[in-house]
Amino acid sequence: MKRTLIRYKTKSELADKNAELISGVFAELKAAKPEGVRYLSLRLEDDTFVHFVETESDSATALPGLAAFKAFQSGIRDRCIEPPLAGSATIVGNYRMLREP
Repeated sequence: MKRTLIRYKTKSELADKNAELISGVFAELKAAKPEGVRYLSLRLEDDTFVHFVETESDSATALPGLAAFKAFQSGIRDRCIEPPLAGSATIVGNYRMLREP
């Protein structure tokens, strides 16, 4: 299982557009129901966005293959003040937030 945390800060005037694009990704995920993908996105009060993605090895291409995800990725750097930084993440503690393996 791979866990990735992505963090970036958008330009204030483009934060709502970014949130709309993310909502489109979640709508497509709900419709497609890909197995082995878990995804959470948060918008902080300063227009920083945090995404937490958990994928099983056989489903690693499910999210990038979505049309809505491609639309979200298109122009992401133009919407940002601070570019996306991605790294692997290890869960240190979890109380009913994430499903236990």
